[in-house]
Amino acid sequence: MMAAVTTAAPASSSSSGWDFTCNFEVDYGSEEHATIVYKTLAVDKELQPDKVRREMTVSGGKLVVRFEAVEARFLRATFSAFVDLMVLVTKIVEEYSVSKEERS
Repeated sequence: MMAAVTTAAPASSSSSGWDFTCNFEVDYGSEEHATIVYKTLAVDKELQPDKVRREMTVSGGKLVVRFEAVEARFLRATFSAFVDLMVLVTKIVEEYSVSKEERS
């Protein structure tokens, strides 16, 4: 598993209010594993959708996540909680997952 994170400081002329962003990408090397992690995390909605937004997709065996927040502290808290859950799910998938080829 490999991860890449990019963040952006608030835009000085932004009028949308969603000034703080973070893009997060994790390469699972398998579309199947990335999809399992995605489906597991997708059911957990943001607790304050008026302050934090999260968009997730799976592409090419990678889980791609974008966070937007109205304040840096909301972004930090959301990102931290998400990564904790993602690490737990990833460990479970790596430990117990059986690939489609092994099931056949």
